[in-house]
Amino acid sequence: MAESNFVDYVKILCRSGKGGRGSMHLKHVKYNYNGGPDGGDGGKGGSIILRGNHNYWTLLHLKYQRHIFAEHGGNGGKDKCHGTDGKDQIIDVPCGTVVYNAETGKYVCDIAYDGQEIVLLKGGRGGLGNFQFRSATNQAPRYAQPGEPMQEMTIILELKLLADVGLVGFPNAGKSTLVAAMSNARPKIANYPFTTMEPSLGIVAYRDNKSFVMADIPGIIEGASEGKGLGLRFLRHIERNSLLLFMVPGDTDDIKREYEILLNELRQFNPELLSKHRVLAVTKCDLLDDELMDMLRDTLPDDLPVVFISAVTGFGLSELKDVLWAELNAESNKLQGIMAEDSLVHRDKDMGRLAEEMAAEGEDDIEYVDVEDIDELEDFEYEDEA
Repeated sequence: MAESNFVDYVKILCRSGKGGRGSMHLKHVKYNYNGGPDGGDGGKGGSIILRGNHNYWTLLHLKYQRHIFAEHGGNGGKDKCHGTDGKDQIIDVPCGTVVYNAETGKYVCDIAYDGQEIVLLKGGRGGLGNFQFRSATNQAPRYAQPGEPMQEMTIILELKLLADVGLVGFPNAGKSTLVAAMSNARPKIANYPFTTMEPSLGIVAYRDNKSFVMADIPGIIEGASEGKGLGLRFLRHIERNSLLLFMVPGDTDDIKREYEILLNELRQFNPELLSKHRVLAVTKCDLLDDELMDMLRDTLPDDLPVVFISAVTGFGLSELKDVLWAELNAESNKLQGIMAEDSLVHRDKDMGRLAEEMAAEGEDDIEYVDVEDIDELEDFEYEDEA
């Protein structure tokens, strides 16, 4: 599909429905002059509901739907007629979508699995008719309740890709080439920086019909956590990955220093990323000989597995798959994944950067629609029948 079809950030104005007002009606017919109150209750307003749907992989279907309003509840009627309930508005989103309040930057909710439903804005309750207020001492109540007002919120929907392995590296580190070599994905590959302008997923086949998902994001540069390059826009996609694969080219002057720069950018963006398991892959090893690779091993970090690979020639890819599979299925990584599911912490948005972030995503201000005032209660009336 076209590159522009991947949308991972949208801003929407949502509004639930208001409750219908209760009816204030006194029945007065032939042969029954003391019919009493018979005003019905108002209907419930529709709610705004978010629902996870595994058939969606992007927020493209919401890109140009800037307003989502639920139906209002119907007003109550005479003869104790109940007002109609407003229809709920269900918003289907991909699994891994996080919702923020666009005005305050506060975290609202997270849609993590298929079929999960969260009531974002609850519809207003319908008002009670005067029939509900009758009593022995008040046999003709001349009042009824108005319906509850609607709720309104401008939200930001962010998609964070769900993948097992996330690739982290500078531009032209060979990330897209590795995804193309290890899976059937076909990301754009070229000899210039920032070839990858949007994240891509690839399913890597392993032994005995096993597989895992690998996510490729645009290259990170120094200062990406402060908004330089494309890092601030796409770093969120590796927050849900179980394992981070750091990729540094073998022809780099100082491999360890580049790795520490990448690690520091993740630390600045979200310190919780440092708790994930990490693997270092030294790429483009077809340019190195065995003696040089042995010399480089002594200069590399000792606190994580290191694999020398070449995606072009296929050198070291089998070993890399074994290392990734072992790390993904390590007992410590499983326990960490369980804890992350139970207590996944989402940070609120930095309001100082929110305007810049929305401008980078091309999100203009939403045109607001005037809210309808709640209608005043109609005067009670008498009904005459021949």
